[in-house]
Amino acid sequence: MYSILQGRDLDESAEDENPAERKSTRKEPFPVTYNEKVPIEHFDFIIIDECHRSIYNLWCQVLDYFDAFLVGLTATPDARTYAFFRQNVVSEYTHEEAVADGVNVQGEIYLIETEVTKQGGKVLKGLVEKREKLTRAKRWEQQDEDEAYSASVLDRDIVNTSQIRTVIRTFRDRLPEIFPGRTDAQGDFEVPKTLVFAKTDSHADDIIQIVREEFGESSAFCKKVTYKNDEEDPKSVLQQFRNEYHPRIAVTVDMIATGTDVKPLECLLFMRDVKSRGYFEQMKGCGTRTLDLDGMRKASPSARTAKTHYVIVDAVGVTKSLKTASRPPITRPSVPFKDLAMEVVMGATDADTISTLAGRLARIERQLTEAQRKTITEKLGGTTIGQLTKALFHAIDGEAIEQRALELTGQQEGTDPGDAARGKAQQQLVTAAAAPLTGAAVKLIVETCTANLQTLDDRTLDRLLRAEWDADARERTTAFISEFETFCREHQDQLDALTLYYQQPQRRQEVTLAQIKDVLKAIQTNAPRLAPLRVWEAYARLDELPDTATPLTELTALVALIRRACGIDETLTPFDATVRRNFQTWIMGKHAGIPTERKFTEAQTAWLQLIRDHIMTSLRFERDDLDFAPFDAQGGIGKMDQLFGDSMDALIEELNGALVA
Repeated sequence: MYSILQGRDLDESAEDENPAERKSTRKEPFPVTYNEKVPIEHFDFIIIDECHRSIYNLWCQVLDYFDAFLVGLTATPDARTYAFFRQNVVSEYTHEEAVADGVNVQGEIYLIETEVTKQGGKVLKGLVEKREKLTRAKRWEQQDEDEAYSASVLDRDIVNTSQIRTVIRTFRDRLPEIFPGRTDAQGDFEVPKTLVFAKTDSHADDIIQIVREEFGESSAFCKKVTYKNDEEDPKSVLQQFRNEYHPRIAVTVDMIATGTDVKPLECLLFMRDVKSRGYFEQMKGCGTRTLDLDGMRKASPSARTAKTHYVIVDAVGVTKSLKTASRPPITRPSVPFKDLAMEVVMGATDADTISTLAGRLARIERQLTEAQRKTITEKLGGTTIGQLTKALFHAIDGEAIEQRALELTGQQEGTDPGDAARGKAQQQLVTAAAAPLTGAAVKLIVETCTANLQTLDDRTLDRLLRAEWDADARERTTAFISEFETFCREHQDQLDALTLYYQQPQRRQEVTLAQIKDVLKAIQTNAPRLAPLRVWEAYARLDELPDTATPLTELTALVALIRRACGIDETLTPFDATVRRNFQTWIMGKHAGIPTERKFTEAQTAWLQLIRDHIMTSLRFERDDLDFAPFDAQGGIGKMDQLFGDSMDALIEELNGALVA
C-alpha cells in the first residue's frame, strides 16, 4: 500500500526477510503524501492481517492516511499491537481454547543436546579448510595457532559438520520414539513431514546434504524452501511439501516461518535460535494446523489417526533461550548496512540516511574483488557500486535539489521555489538514484562483504549429551493422561463398557466391540483431543514401553487404555499381548497333570488359536461368529461341533472369560 501511495512498483524481494529478525530499525516514519488516485476516503474498512508485525513505528502513517475503521488480526499480539488499537480487543480466541475446540493441536518438546552445540569447539593449528559462503568453493589455508570458538558462531563463521551430523543422526534414530507406530506396509519407518529451521542459506545447504546422507535418501526426500534456491522454484517445492508425499523433510530459513499453512506438518526441528518472542510463536504456528485422517494419509500413508499433535525437536535450546518482544526504534546512529539499505529500497529519501548509505557503499566498493564487482554490477542492472554512490550523493546535493525544485515550480534561477518543492525534488532525485538498488541486490552485497569465508572444522568430533522429552513435556503428558482418566470416571455411568470396567470388573469379559465403539464415539464428540492412539503415546512414554509395543487397532488401543486407567493393568499392555499371554496360561493350565491322550489335539489347538485371534480384535467371541470368516472357510459351526462336541458352548464362555482377564 505504501508503494501504491508513492506511485511506485513494489520490490518483491523486500519481503524476503522477516522484520522480526532485524537488529535495528529506522527512527523516522517513511514519508506519505496525498495521492489523488487513492484519496483518504478510499476505504470504509481496513483489515490488517498479521498485525503483530513491525508496522506501528515506521508504517502507521499508511494506516493513518485513510479515514477508515481498522480491524487487526493476529495470533501473536505484542505491546505495540495493544497500544496501537488502544487495548480495544473485540474478540480473543486463545491457542488453548483452539486446542480444546479441536481447531488447533498442542505441541510437545523433545530435546537434543550435543557437546559442540552447548560448548563450542576448537580449530587446531595447521592446514585448515576454508569455504566461500556464496560459491561454496573450498581452499586450504595455514592456521598458525589453535582457535577456540563458541557455539554462537557455529554455521556462520565456523562449520562443524560433525555437530550437524550428530544432531541429524540422533534425530533419525529417535524418530521411532518420538512418533511410535509409524511404519508403512513394508514395515519400514515413515518419516513424518518435518520442517527444519536453519540459520542461513549456506547452513540449509549443509543440513540438506547431511540429511540425505544419514537417511540414505535421494534429493526428492529433503529439499530447500528458501528464497535463494537456484535448483528449484521455492513456491513449487512448498506446494509439493504441502500436498505430495515428497519431500518428507523441508529446510527453510525464513520462507515458511510465518503465515504459511502446511497442514500435514508434524515435526519442527529447530537448528537455529530465535530471539523474537512473536516470531517464535509464529514459527511454532506452522505445526498447529489440524488435519483429518484422510488428509493425513494423503501425505503420510502410515498415519493411524487424524493429526493430534506436533513435536518441536529443539537441537539448539530455542525453547529455553530468552525471548524479547519485537525490537523498538533505534536510539543510536549506528545502523547495520543491510537495514540502512532496505530503508532506501522501501522509500527512505532523507539526507541523513542517503549520505550514510552512500558512504558505506563507497567503503564497500574498495573491499571488493574484480569478480565480486562484476557480479554485483549485474545484480544492479548494469550500474556499478561507484556509479550508485555518486548518484546518491548527487541526489542530496543542495544545488541539484534547488535546480530540480525550480524545474518543478517553473521558476527562474535566483527565485525561491519553497521548501515543499525542495522536499519533492529531493524525493524524486533519490528515488531515481536508488532505482537500481533492490532487495536482492542488498542481500548479494551483504553476503559478498560480510565474513566471506567460513572455516570448516572437521577435527572436532561432536558427541551427544542427551536426547529426551523436555521436562515440561513430561508434565503435560501426566496432565493429558489425567484428563483421559477423568473422562472415563465421569462417563462410567453413561457408557456400558466403562460401567463394567469400573464398577463390575469381574464381568469385563461381557464387554462387546459395539460398547467400545460407543466409548470411542463419546470421545470423538466430547473430547476429540483424547484420541486413543494419542493417549496411547502418552501412556507409553510414562510407562516407558518399547517401540514394538503397539496396538493392533484404535479400538483395541482403547480397551488397553481403559484397563490401564481403571487399574486392571499396572502398566499399559497391548490388548493382543494380554490375550496371547492369557491364552498361553489357559492352555498350560488345561494340559497340566492330565495324560497326553486327553490334551487338545493339533486340530483343536489350531481352532482355539483362531478364536484367540478373533478376540484380539473383537474383544469377545460369539457362537454366531462361526458363520463368518475365517471360521466359515474352516467348516463353521459344524466343524467346531465335530471337534469339541457338547462342550463347545461352555468352552466358548470359558475362553471369553480367561482371555480378557
